[in-house]
Amino acid sequence: GVSLSLTLPRDSSNESAAPDAVSLSMSMSEIEDPEVKGKKKRGRPGKQQQSATKKPRKSPTDKAVGVTRGRGKANGVAVHNGEGGEPVTLFEVVKLGKSAMQSVVDDWIESYKQDRDIALLDLINFFIQCSGCKGTVRIEMFRNMQNAEIIRKMTEEFDEDSGDYPLTMPGPLWKKFRYNFCEFICVLIRQCQYSIIYDEYMMDTVISLLTGLSDSQVRAFRHTSTLAAMKLMTALVNVALNLSIHQDNTQRQYEAERNKMAGKRANEKLELLLQKRKELQENQDEIENMMNSIFKGIFVHRYRDAIAEIRAICIEEIGVWMKMYSDAFLNDSYLKYVGWTLHDRQGEVRLKCLKALQNLYTNRELFPKLELFTNRFKFSANVHDKKFCSEVQLISVGSEDALSNEDCENVYHLVYSAHRPVAVAAGEFLHRKLFSRHDPLAEEALAKRRGRSSPNGNLIRMLVLFFLESELHEHAAYLVDSLWESSQELLKDWECMTELLLEEPVGGEEVLSDRQESALIELMVCTIRQAAEAHPPVGRGTGKRVLTAKERKTQIDDKNKLTEHFIMALPMLLSKYQADSEKVANLLQIPQFFDLDVYSAGRMEKHLDALLKQIRLVVEKHIEADVLEACSKTYSILCSEEYTIMNRVDIARSQLIDEMTDRFAHSVEELLQEAEEADDDDIYNVLATLKRLTAFHNAHDLTRWDLFGNCYRLLKAGIEQGSMPEQIAVQALQCSHYSILWQLVKITEGAPSKDDLLALRRVVKSFLAVCQQCLSNVNTPVKEQAFMLLCDLLMIFSHQLVSGGREGLQPLVFNPDSTLQNELLNFVLDHVFIDQDDENQSMEGDEEDEANKIEALHKRRNLLAAFSKLIIYDIVDMPAAADIFKHYMKYYNDYGDIIKETLSKTRQTDKIQCAKTLILSLQQLFNELLQDQGPNLDRTSSHVSGIKELARRFALTFGLDQIKTREAVATLHKDGIEFAFKFQNPRGAELPPINLAFLEVLSEFSSKLLRQDKKTPLHLEKFMSETMSERREDVWLPLISYRNSLLTGGDEGDRMSVTSGSSSKTGSVRSKKGRPPLHKKRIEGETGFIVRTRPGSPPQLTSTVLRENRAAEHLPDPDSEPGSENDFVHKRGLMEDDAEPIFEDVMMSSRGQLEDMNEEFEDTMVIDLPPSRNRRERAELRPDFFDSAAMIEDESGFSMPMF
Repeated sequence: GVSLSLTLPRDSSNESAAPDAVSLSMSMSEIEDPEVKGKKKRGRPGKQQQSATKKPRKSPTDKAVGVTRGRGKANGVAVHNGEGGEPVTLFEVVKLGKSAMQSVVDDWIESYKQDRDIALLDLINFFIQCSGCKGTVRIEMFRNMQNAEIIRKMTEEFDEDSGDYPLTMPGPLWKKFRYNFCEFICVLIRQCQYSIIYDEYMMDTVISLLTGLSDSQVRAFRHTSTLAAMKLMTALVNVALNLSIHQDNTQRQYEAERNKMAGKRANEKLELLLQKRKELQENQDEIENMMNSIFKGIFVHRYRDAIAEIRAICIEEIGVWMKMYSDAFLNDSYLKYVGWTLHDRQGEVRLKCLKALQNLYTNRELFPKLELFTNRFKFSANVHDKKFCSEVQLISVGSEDALSNEDCENVYHLVYSAHRPVAVAAGEFLHRKLFSRHDPLAEEALAKRRGRSSPNGNLIRMLVLFFLESELHEHAAYLVDSLWESSQELLKDWECMTELLLEEPVGGEEVLSDRQESALIELMVCTIRQAAEAHPPVGRGTGKRVLTAKERKTQIDDKNKLTEHFIMALPMLLSKYQADSEKVANLLQIPQFFDLDVYSAGRMEKHLDALLKQIRLVVEKHIEADVLEACSKTYSILCSEEYTIMNRVDIARSQLIDEMTDRFAHSVEELLQEAEEADDDDIYNVLATLKRLTAFHNAHDLTRWDLFGNCYRLLKAGIEQGSMPEQIAVQALQCSHYSILWQLVKITEGAPSKDDLLALRRVVKSFLAVCQQCLSNVNTPVKEQAFMLLCDLLMIFSHQLVSGGREGLQPLVFNPDSTLQNELLNFVLDHVFIDQDDENQSMEGDEEDEANKIEALHKRRNLLAAFSKLIIYDIVDMPAAADIFKHYMKYYNDYGDIIKETLSKTRQTDKIQCAKTLILSLQQLFNELLQDQGPNLDRTSSHVSGIKELARRFALTFGLDQIKTREAVATLHKDGIEFAFKFQNPRGAELPPINLAFLEVLSEFSSKLLRQDKKTPLHLEKFMSETMSERREDVWLPLISYRNSLLTGGDEGDRMSVTSGSSSKTGSVRSKKGRPPLHKKRIEGETGFIVRTRPGSPPQLTSTVLRENRAAEHLPDPDSEPGSENDFVHKRGLMEDDAEPIFEDVMMSSRGQLEDMNEEFEDTMVIDLPPSRNRRERAELRPDFFDSAAMIEDESGFSMPMF
């Protein structure tokens, strides 16, 4: 029988008692007394008195022990910590961690010396219970069963309903347990390293058990034993390293003694040293055998386990071995495992590889041993790892000596990564590579010769060249942010940047080119923004975080520094580059980061005047939208009421607007008078001034200049004459729109009179009429602008305007009539739902590149979104959405997200009306199909299948809560049935109605009906005659199919066969027989699987001790990356349904899928510790396992290439 483990003790205060001191002194005596070492070693006859119960040494595959008395219970389960203490298991002692691990181990050693079988039984139960198993190995099982049989028995004690076990349980207690578990194993080997591990009994038993557990199908056993075995191996590596050091010391002492003169040489000492050297060599051989058993029996199988966490454990520990004992493990034979696993499909495993490599590459003494690995496994190819933590670690691994120039280039580009830790790591790498190699003295000499105050000129030039060569000119902010932590001093050297931009060529020395100047200005503006705002750019980071006091002080200091510098430098820069629109637009971003109080506090008003003068010159010189917007924004910032400079700036702004409005009024008069005879100069004068005023009207209230009047005159004249240039019409529409919005702002913020409301209503009404007329304009840009403004204004002046206690604004509410709604809908259908080829033809034959196509798609998406908002907010009637919904499948890639969101929002507004709109969209598609193919539809055609697929997608949007959607779904079926029977067949009543085939489409929604609604004939019986229900011809199959879909899940007695035309009770349309087996069915939306369980019949177990042949079943899905490995563990439960989980090859080589490695090859890997440094004759040349030409031969004589 199997007993349960004991409950946790309530009082463990007496866990450390007198026996600890005794056992500690004994272990120390073992260390100090060489006689004890010899006597304890391996239990040889004549050197150790055998116990009466001692059995001969057993092999790991044939183990049985005799019965001896235990310290606590007869089966050796319990441990007593002193007299009168409550018995607790070794597992509980380690889990609680209240006793020092040294004393726990020494207590176990004392027990082992008294009766090693009972002590080993304690240790076996420790590993079993650490795996989460409730069973306990009894002495009878230990005596009579083999390992595989014991493991199978323990498997039955698992709780199959839970996937949790100690190593995966959350919380600080279990996190501490994992640490204690690992420490216990390390301390155990450390305390036993001078005697017990060489007795050919304790280590054989433990390694045999762990090997069997690591091959189990139970994940908990495999995980726990692998961790234990790897930590055991690490401890043995440390023992082997100490043995190597002792061997070297002993050999050195021996050589020194032997080289003495014959009279001074002590022969007894030489004999002792020879004996000691021999013992050390024997011990080393035994340690090699143990490590080989663990490596070949556990590591080579588990490093490619199906569970990522197990693979990660193996790779993490092999990295420790290579660093701890590089002479033995840092070679191609072991590095290949890390190289292969660099391409593991799980990020956490790749990360362990990179961390292991980082520890090696940071030691320059190890570079020669890593040279072949570096060349063979190009881990720089992984710099675009989807797991960002792996990217950061990989960049940290990379070093200038280990990476080629091509590899470095791959790392450089990561400064543009959206993930900030990756980008910052790449920035530090770039800084080390480019900016840290310069001669400060030479830089200072050059700066003095050029008259510069800063020596960073060449470094800034290098940064500019790097930015230009990367060809990612829209991402300067990302580059600056990446370098901010490592190169902040350089990036804040605005004096040097300004000097480079303002300097003139001297003595034939090269100055910045035009491209370099543009790039430097863009970078400089980004550094200013980063310093002033003190947070990463948009798209990098989770948002603004609260700054620390130190960061806040740095931000204030930086802002003061940049303000004081650019207050004087910016007017000079604008003066030099005022003709270059790109440079000016960037430079005008700078004032928004100023501390404007500095102007008045520092008496710098003259510099403000100089800035305003330059901005005015820029406005008069440019009509580009981005330049004018920058000027308008700068005026807006400088006019902020909280600053004393506001009045000075407001005067300058008013003067500028006065001049522009006078010029605009005059040029409009001339243009309207000239009419069709207007020349290009007249048109340009109107357009240039209108563009400037429109840009300023966006950010400034210009209503007192009454720009709406002249804009409206231009639009009316264009409509009446049909000859207005499209750019003037577009700008006039936009300017009029801004004018209306500013008037609305004034009314909503104040207490308007009725006359004010009526006046604005007249303006809005007249402008809406103009926009509606513009929808029929021949110029596409004009139509698109009019459409967008119509949608915006209808949203703004809708019924929502009076919400929140603003009933007084009711006169301003406009509701579009049916004519306007139809015109808006037709515009969407004509300009949004078009094929790319049609659009290309409409572009008058111009060839569009990829960027233009993306821009055109973005514009169409905006048009659709604007109209969809009108539907969502009930401004346009919901049935109009039917024409949108019917395009869901055809244009899914372009507009699927917008249409789906529209459907979701309209359902929230009115479930029933939304359902009627969905069925209407399907009816429209069906009618279009009838018009194309006639009444005799081919029910198997792709067009019919497309409508059914769209219906299926619509059905999915109703969700799982059938109670909430009951009425809506019933209404949908009712409308669908009425449509199917709406028109009788003109050839006679005995033939099916023309639309009867629509019932097949409608059947896609039957699953959304409640069971009781399916039993009720709903609306169907109203239209069905008695003869119809008896018809079985093919033309009536849609009716049969629909009735069967209603009967699914209801009363199945009356179900009819869709294929035979006769009544049948042999299964539904979607029979249960047709479903895939439960264990193979993937559940949508979950990362786990449904796993078949067989109560009372646990799966067969396999182990290296006792293996039963069984075909592998149901390997884990290789594409199951979504979700964490912990989710995978918890959702699948403890038992796996695959007989050999190690057969899943999860490695990917750098040249594709790596060929499965031959198991015979793995077994030929033998750990051969390096000889003493004075005995190198034992060294042998190892094969080059990275050589692509190397062939691996197995026992059958076949060979296969590694790559």
